[in-house]
Amino acid sequence: MRQNEERPPNERRSRTGRGQGNGKPALRSTLHQRGMRMTPQRQLVLDSVRELEHATPEQVCKHIQRTTPTVNITTVYRALDLLEQLGLVRHTHLGHGAPTYSAEEHEHVHLVCHHCGEVDEVPCEWFEELGGLLRRERGFALDASHLALSGTCAACRADEADRGGNTGDPHGADPDEGG
Repeated sequence: MRQNEERPPNERRSRTGRGQGNGKPALRSTLHQRGMRMTPQRQLVLDSVRELEHATPEQVCKHIQRTTPTVNITTVYRALDLLEQLGLVRHTHLGHGAPTYSAEEHEHVHLVCHHCGEVDEVPCEWFEELGGLLRRERGFALDASHLALSGTCAACRADEADRGGNTGDPHGADPDEGG
């Protein structure tokens, strides 16, 4: 499956392994501190983002509508906007089209396979050296937590190698040989 094709949420491959805490006390107290009320729709959106791990607003809406068909896409967009303002979710652009949301449980960089659509995560710390170089050479402060890199995942590279094709590395380097 190609990156720009929409994979149904229950078929999206992800290797994040994040926990699925429900976050009800955190969301309720955060909203209450700001003079807002907790709504079932807001909780459904947050729970869906956590369950799906990486999802567009449309995927979140479809996921919710399986059990609560009265929730519409406008409600989902408003809830996502609020949840992002509260620091509970974060969006990034994993490809063309709608932004993808994930729970703001830890800062990470997304790795997106442009062959199968798999989304993986790596810690932002992996990019500290690059961030230092950009700061020294260009005066640029990198926000790696909003970064998505595209390439070819290990499984697709292995499939291509088994077929005798291009492994997805434009330089022809074998990552196992360090070059």
